[in-house]
Amino acid sequence: MPVTHVTNQFAAPECGGDVLVVNDLRFSYPDGHSALNGVSLKLCEGDKVALVGPNGAGKSTLMLHLNGILNGQGDVEIAGMRLSRENLPVIRALVGLVFQNPDDQLFSPTVFEDVAFGPLHMGLPEAEVRSRVDAALEAVRMSAYRDRLSHHLSVGEKKRIAIATVLSMQPSLLVLDEPSAGLDPRARRTLINLLRDLPITMLVSTHDMKLVQELFPRTVVMDEGRVVADGLTSEILEDEPLLNAHGLEKP
Repeated sequence: MPVTHVTNQFAAPECGGDVLVVNDLRFSYPDGHSALNGVSLKLCEGDKVALVGPNGAGKSTLMLHLNGILNGQGDVEIAGMRLSRENLPVIRALVGLVFQNPDDQLFSPTVFEDVAFGPLHMGLPEAEVRSRVDAALEAVRMSAYRDRLSHHLSVGEKKRIAIATVLSMQPSLLVLDEPSAGLDPRARRTLINLLRDLPITMLVSTHDMKLVQELFPRTVVMDEGRVVADGLTSEILEDEPLLNAHGLEKP
């Protein structure tokens, strides 16, 4: 797929199963700042996509629309289901949003309780909750930490537990905001290997261009509330005029 420079047109790959479809999404904050100006985006099942751009490009605003935390004009569909007030609880189970700061997501005394929180509030039986917690902790390689105190963990360990808290909901889409921020080299490498191995559709907002280069086959560039490029990571990272125009550096 060649690099596609886009403004308001709907540039999206063809695929058999759409996990995410965003069409002409627009949003302004109460102070009048226009944060999204007609964003269109599609993710196919199994896609791992980097979302890059300068600060203020609209990346975080877009991500907060994907599970209804913010509500703008336009259409958002998750796994074929249109996001609306009526199906918001279902959508929020399908979209696993992992914030940059894991302390925003970890608030229970123990790791087990943090990871079990979502399934418990879905009303699942105890055996199913325990099964989901075990599977989620195994997926992030933190099974030995189930009885640990969450607030005593390192930043890298907390980030992995935060990912487990959304994996226990068995989402269709994993959305991460700056997952490598604040990590030392060892924790960063562990995270990269973890994200590579997770068999889930993924949209990751990041300024870590080396992470983008290593992990994501496809990159979407946002600036001034618009998708300005969408294509193969290898081609976007070689397009220095594009990178320079949108405040990005070649890794």
